[in-house]
Amino acid sequence: MDVLRTETLAGERALRFALAGLAVWRLTHLLALEDGPADVIVKLRVRAGSGPFGELMDCFDCLSIWVAGGFAPFVARRPREWIVSWLALSGIACALQRSVGAGEEQELDLMADAGALQG
Repeated sequence: MDVLRTETLAGERALRFALAGLAVWRLTHLLALEDGPADVIVKLRVRAGSGPFGELMDCFDCLSIWVAGGFAPFVARRPREWIVSWLALSGIACALQRSVGAGEEQELDLMADAGALQG
């Protein structure tokens, strides 16, 4: 019976980590790279300007560290595990961005090239 409970807890922790990693990536992507619904994020980015908060919103990797901090308690049950979970969640978001973001950058480059050809 204890083996089954241990496997269930391990599976639950893995699911929590996966969900939190995706959530950190999604929220960081929204804040750093998207306009947001009704351009709310763009307006926030403009108000932030070039100050520390504005610079933070321009750096996906930097922002993911702060976003991941809010999700670490969801993943880690003990406070001593929070720091490792915090950094791991940021790492997952950065890895996802590098794998997904490469396609976005290529798309933007193609759009820029098309604009140069037209102009």
